[in-house]
Parts: sequence; structure tokens; C-alpha cells
Amino acid sequence: MSDSAFGLGRTELHDLYRALCVTRAAEERLELLQKQGHVTGGVYRCLGQEAGAVGAAFALRRRTDGTGDMLCHTIRAAGALFLFGGELIDYFRQYMAKGTGPTRGREANVHWFDFDKGFVGPVSPLGTMIEIMAGMTLSFRLRGEERIGMVFYGDGASSTGAWHEGLNFAAVQRCPMILMVENNQWAFSTPTSKNTRVSSFTEKGPGYGIGAESVDGTDVLAVFDAVRRAANLVRSGEGTRMVELKYFRRRGHAQHDPQDYVDPAEIRKWEKKDPLDLYRARLLEKEWASEAELVAIEQDAFDSCRVAAEEAIGEPYPDGPDAVTDVYTDVSTPHPWTRADSPDPTLA
Repeated sequence: MSDSAFGLGRTELHDLYRALCVTRAAEERLELLQKQGHVTGGVYRCLGQEAGAVGAAFALRRRTDGTGDMLCHTIRAAGALFLFGGELIDYFRQYMAKGTGPTRGREANVHWFDFDKGFVGPVSPLGTMIEIMAGMTLSFRLRGEERIGMVFYGDGASSTGAWHEGLNFAAVQRCPMILMVENNQWAFSTPTSKNTRVSSFTEKGPGYGIGAESVDGTDVLAVFDAVRRAANLVRSGEGTRMVELKYFRRRGHAQHDPQDYVDPAEIRKWEKKDPLDLYRARLLEKEWASEAELVAIEQDAFDSCRVAAEEAIGEPYPDGPDAVTDVYTDVSTPHPWTRADSPDPTLA
């Protein structure tokens, strides 16, 4: 029996399992809330992808005073958000558009930020967060800080111009950034084979002059190890790196998507590679945890999500006038000289 793996002690190995369980339980609770009519907007499950976000975020320096690493998660990387201090109750408040939520009902799901804890939510246009994180991490390098940034994006986002521009800028400027490619084989209903000619997104890395590695995204320890190695290289001045997470999106793009474009046999095949089941079995096989310990972790994750959701349900929605608070200003701004006269389109 060994009480450590990849440098992680027994407590940390249990923390990893709890993070996986919380991610799964939170989304299952969210799906229930949507069916009950509490959720405003869509629900985007990461079923089968939990190990990617959890393993990656676990390898970073997580602090609460604004001095740690920086994370930009995606809608399917809530597990990383939770590890960086995103509260479960805020997660449910956001999806239910509560006035008590971080964005006070203006935005949905994971679109919120906390610079002290080190996470910044995504903006809706795909690929743009690479540009934003490139700028943030460039500031780390210029100030001589040992901080790094991590940005998640799906395989579909790599077809956008913003993705190319952001990655090229980060590579040239040697920004201390890790790009996490969530290669779940689908971009909505478009298969990856119709999105790119390469068999692995790591093939794109050399074209930008950055190192890249592909890893089994269903193996939380393999993800942790790959990202930890990448983080050490980035932190030492090697510049931007890419880590590809290979797994499968076992649900549709969102709850409204019946996923009838996917072969059911393919889904059944990937069900056998469920990241929670795989890690649970490994914990027991290696005697890193007992059955009783794992059951207790699972129950705690379930109860935490239930309590947070129930509390959020009872909280108020925002008042109508609050919708414009901190949006408009009563300060008049002078017209810039470049717009002093109406432009004449015939002179353009």
C-alpha cells in the first residue's frame, strides 16, 4: 500500500475525489432545478469531462489574496471554478438569476469573476478569453511575478480568429499561460473531424512555437501530472504551453439538445470510462481510501449541493431598477473630436 501518488498525499487524493463528486452532484442538482422551473436559460453538462477541469486546476497555485495563479474556466469546467473558490451557492444563484448572485441576475451560469481568488469567467464569443488571458499573463511576466494563467476552450473555439490571434500573441510574448484544449469531439453538433484536419490539437502547437501534450481527460491523476509538468515549465520562463484533454461529451450541447446526431453505441462505450468510476476504483485498488471514506465524501458532496441549492431557491430575484445599476452613468462625456461631425459615407 502506498499513501501517495504523483507527489499527492492521502488527504489530497481524497480532495481530488471530492472535487469530482461536487462537480457531478452540482450539475445533477442543476438539471433537477431546471426541470422544476427554477433555472433561467440553458444547462450545459460536463458529464464525462469532470476529470479534465478538476485535475488541471488542482495543479495550480490557488490563493485568496490576489497573488495566486489565474484561471479562465468554461461552461463545462465548473470543477475548476469550484477549486478556485467559486461558491456552490453562487453557482446556483447565477443559474437561477437571483439578485443575490455575483452578477445580481444580469448574467447566467459561470460568467462571473473574483480577482482575489484568481478566476475570471468567460465571455460568450468563443476564443476571446485566450486574448484576455494573454494580456493578464503578460503583466505577470513584465512584473517578474511567478504567477501563471490557465485558459480553457473547446475544440470548436480553435476555429475562431480570436483563438489564433491570442495564441500567436501569447507565444511571441512568451506569456506564462497554459491553454487547456477540451477536445470532447463535438462542437455543438459538429464533429471535430469537420472542424480541423489534425488528429490531435497538439499538432497545432509547433506551428506557433509552443510545446504541447495530449492526455487522457478521463484520468484525473494523468491530467494533474501533465498540467503540473506544464506549469513548472511555464513558471520557469519557457512561455506558453498547450495541454489537450481527450474525452467525450456524453450529453448534448445543452439540456435542450437531444444529441440524436451521435451514435448511441459511442456514448455507451465512453460510459465505461466514466472519470468518477475510474478514479474511485483506483483509490480502492491502491488502498488510498476505504469504501467508508469514499461513501462519506460522496454524501458530503451531495448534501453540500442540496443545501446550497435550497438556500438559493429561497432568495429574491433582482428588482427591476437594479438592472441598470452600475451599467449607466450620470456623468456626461464630451464628444470626441473625431466624431464632432456626422461622417459622410460618400467620402469614405
